[in-house]
Amino acid sequence: MSAKETNPNNTPPESPPFDDKAEEKMEKENGKVEEKHQRDRLGDLVWALILIWAGLVFLASNLGWLNAVRTSLVPPQGLPSGGLSTWSVIFLGAGVLVFIEALVRTFVPAYRSATSGTFILAAVFLGIGLSAIFGWNAVWPFILIALGLSALLNALMPKR
Repeated sequence: MSAKETNPNNTPPESPPFDDKAEEKMEKENGKVEEKHQRDRLGDLVWALILIWAGLVFLASNLGWLNAVRTSLVPPQGLPSGGLSTWSVIFLGAGVLVFIEALVRTFVPAYRSATSGTFILAAVFLGIGLSAIFGWNAVWPFILIALGLSALLNALMPKR
């Protein structure tokens, strides 16, 4: 038997039944993902600020302004006067910006999300930046203290 004999009216074959619930579920999941990306722009803002900061530091270094600031800074008595490189200044600024992001995510309900990783990243950036000034042996204990305080703060904050 040919296809024409089994379907004499030339109507298209019937499609499987339409599942409204499955489609609604997919649309709801897609909507949640899109809503989260539209609603939370804090991370994008912070990374844009980090790039701007890095560009400003490189510009200041290339124009000699950063060197002028370095020579005018006199450390307090007893503190080592390590070399503050361009990358150290970039990491210090990035660490401060990421730390501010973590604080905003911790205390502002509209931006609340997990902050442990953000605090760790801020501690690493600050540690890299400060190690050029104070030396790594003096910086890493403070990083451990900061991470411990972050974990304590995360444990004490009420969950959503």
